[in-house]
Amino acid sequence: MTHKKRGSWRQLDPFLAREQEKYGRPSPSREFVLQYLEERGMPLTLEELCAEWRLDDDWEVEALSRRLRAMERDGQLIRNRREGYGLVAKMNLVTGRVIGHPEGHGFLVPDEGGDSLFLSPRQMRKLLHGDRAVVRVIGVDYRGRREGAVVEVLERNTETVVGRFCEERGAYFIVPDNKRINQDIMVAADGRGEARAGQIVIAELIEQPSSRGRPLGRIKEVLGEHMAPGMEVRIAIASHGIPVEWPEAVVEEAGHHGETVPESAKQGRWDLRDTPLVTIDGITARDFDDAVYCERRGANWRLLVAIADVSWYVRPGTALDQEARKRGNSVYFPDRAIPMLPEALSNGLCSLNPAVDRLCMVCEMTLNAQGRIVRSRFAEAVMRSHARLTYDTVAAIVADRNSRIRDEYAELVPHLDRLYDLYQVLRAGREQRGAMDFDTQETEIEYGADRKIERILPTERNDAHRLIEECMISANVAAARFLQRHKMAGLYRIHEGPTEDRLNKLRAFLGELGLGLSGGDKPSPLDYTQLLDRVRDRPDAHLIQTVMLRSLAQAIYSPGNVGHFGLALEAYAHFTSPIRRYPDLQVHRAIRHVLNGGKVADFPYNHVELAGLGEHCSMTERRADEAVRDAVEWLKCEFMLDKVGQAYDGIITAVTGFGLFVELSGVYVEGLVHVTALRNDYYHFDPVGHRLRGERSGQVYRLGDSLRVRVVRVDLDDRKIDFELIESERRENGRRNRWNRGQRKKD
Repeated sequence: MTHKKRGSWRQLDPFLAREQEKYGRPSPSREFVLQYLEERGMPLTLEELCAEWRLDDDWEVEALSRRLRAMERDGQLIRNRREGYGLVAKMNLVTGRVIGHPEGHGFLVPDEGGDSLFLSPRQMRKLLHGDRAVVRVIGVDYRGRREGAVVEVLERNTETVVGRFCEERGAYFIVPDNKRINQDIMVAADGRGEARAGQIVIAELIEQPSSRGRPLGRIKEVLGEHMAPGMEVRIAIASHGIPVEWPEAVVEEAGHHGETVPESAKQGRWDLRDTPLVTIDGITARDFDDAVYCERRGANWRLLVAIADVSWYVRPGTALDQEARKRGNSVYFPDRAIPMLPEALSNGLCSLNPAVDRLCMVCEMTLNAQGRIVRSRFAEAVMRSHARLTYDTVAAIVADRNSRIRDEYAELVPHLDRLYDLYQVLRAGREQRGAMDFDTQETEIEYGADRKIERILPTERNDAHRLIEECMISANVAAARFLQRHKMAGLYRIHEGPTEDRLNKLRAFLGELGLGLSGGDKPSPLDYTQLLDRVRDRPDAHLIQTVMLRSLAQAIYSPGNVGHFGLALEAYAHFTSPIRRYPDLQVHRAIRHVLNGGKVADFPYNHVELAGLGEHCSMTERRADEAVRDAVEWLKCEFMLDKVGQAYDGIITAVTGFGLFVELSGVYVEGLVHVTALRNDYYHFDPVGHRLRGERSGQVYRLGDSLRVRVVRVDLDDRKIDFELIESERRENGRRNRWNRGQRKKD
């Protein structure tokens, strides 16, 4: 298509058939609009496009106008001062999601991936954390980062804010609990309701921030004077805008499906009810997404991974679908879960509960002796879970060979043993291809009778956890390959390797330790893994691992596949958890479309729409992580309130210009030793070496060092714990640092 071939858009738009099927009376597709503007090489107004495409029908003109405005809202187009619509990429503009920083500045994470753009505090005056915006690249800041200026705010993400209500000189305002929102919310006198200064409140925004003024809110709910038990989760939910209430239409829709699978839904499906599929989950799990079965077939393995068929119940465009998409994923707090789907589905009809018929989407794989998938197929099926097993039970059966438990589950033992045999093969294949396995420690909170924290315990992963993980990875790989094989648009789980800047910083750090990372400008996952293996027994292994992990980007969802660096896979898509993750549900829909004979062109989701969906789901995933982290940090502060003055051993987990973050050994609580608490010297921050060095004494504090500290202050409102070094331990640490430096020279 070139501008010389102007004519009716119906003759030019290659996606006309899809648009007709989707909307009845179609308008020019998004792909066609983008392609046409690319070919024309200049912004065009609505009137100019109508003239070139021969649109004279009032309905068609209005439909095109709505389409252009929607594309502008989604950041695909930008409208200039003469009302011309142009391509964002052609105008040196970048579209993305805003990430606020507690210090007042922010970053724009581009929709198309790549390095974030720095947004100054002045630019952030117009924005709140989570907004989507178009920014213009205006240069490079003093740290070498691209810097942006806001051109347009596309989407506001913050509707409510939770924080402490304050009164000062007759003015009312709210200090947000979410530290990424660094602007106070002004409250009009008639919008304060019954709130009193010092109370924790929820406010709804009635005016968003602008370059001229702060955001304006109205008090919606008073949560209380102090943070009572359970308040921390309510605050985290409200602070991060996590949907909790179910719209009435969603509840009604979920109820219409009943409590049992109708016989009509089972017709024509692969009947797996006699196959001894089992679920293996944590002891507290209530929603069961996946079931597994394995058998030996000569030199090969046959693995079945059956996944709850959520897409049969949650159809596109329904109230259930719209709410699931809005939520993006389930959120798991220490004491409760906020599910993506109503309980009638998530814990009921969709969950693969034992001894009941359930619809599923099954992935059947044939794996060779090396654990590589040589064949795979997907099918709609009906199954009946033969047991609800826990990780501890399965580990006792297959790894510990506990005779009592093996006798109790005698009928399932042969199949579980085959699963464990296959796991050993898959684990060896994982190591051979170089998939990374960072040794990170997660914790769980144990409550007492009064809902106060009794203790914080490290979570332990056993071979049953790893077994299920490898089975799910195999099914996810098969799903990604299915999408590629059938040229279907879908969401991939992508994880890019290190950027040039991060790689240079990592190599500079490793060089100081006498270490090197092979692989040149493009190190592979295997290069990372081999280095991790080489340093595993060093006393500073934790430090090296942490810095290596920070050199990698966060995994996201995208329709453009670039592989998964951390897992060392060329293609990877989330397929195995559609009850709790919307991207998995979307992958199921793509697979079902093919299984039912649909054509690629007929699939009602295009690349552009999936790009927006991937960005949204990546955001809801980050939102959930941040909300849970906020709640856990508050709980840990509460746990430490009565421990002020006590001394603990700890390890430095982060080094910044303002101090040392230290995690207490055996307690799993982190606090700050502020740089001003490091006495008798001036300390300078070395970002490459991740350390603070004393100007006069030469005393060095670096990531991974052991310290002994005393708890001096706990601030619940700010979720901060302050430590101070114990003097005798500082001297001993100095001797240890000098010894370590001598050892590194020997290395």
